Amino acid sequence: MVMLKGIPELLSPELLFALAKMGHGDEIVLADANFPTSSICQCGPVEVRADGLSIPQLLESILKLLPLDTYEPNSVVIMDLVESDKARGLQIPVWETYKSLLLKAGLKVDLENMERFAFYERAKKAFAVVATGKVTGFIVKESDFISQLATFLEGHLSTLGLNFFP
Repeated sequence: MVMLKGIPELLSPELLFALAKMGHGDEIVLADANFPTSSICQCGPVEVRADGLSIPQLLESILKLLPLDTYEPNSVVIMDLVESDKARGLQIPVWETYKSLLLKAGLKVDLENMERFAFYERAKKAFAVVATGKVTGFIVKESDFISQLATFLEGHLSTLGLNFFP
């Protein structure tokens, strides 16, 4: 196998190929193990497996390759908690991790909430869905990349979306 210089080793050839094929407006979803990846991909997105990796690991690696699209307002979107989780004050620690990784990449952006089922509908229009083996988050990236990160905790989803330029 040929090793490419400067390419994060966590990114598989399949994922690199998907990223390389994306253009302006294309989205990629980074999904945790509980996300309905196969069902969503029946609507068109390519399914890419990244078992054993987490959303933060993939996000950090992808941010090294693709710049965030800062021309888009609300370029980072998280899936909002369901009402019952809001009522009990559920905290999603991985959201802070996403913010930290974005800041580390030089991106100062706010997280905007998106309703769970609206995210599912948006994911159906993505270019690809990357299914991780962990249960702590999803992401959609767009090339004007809307990267949507989502977190599935205790059966409830939260998503983050990022806009990127290819």
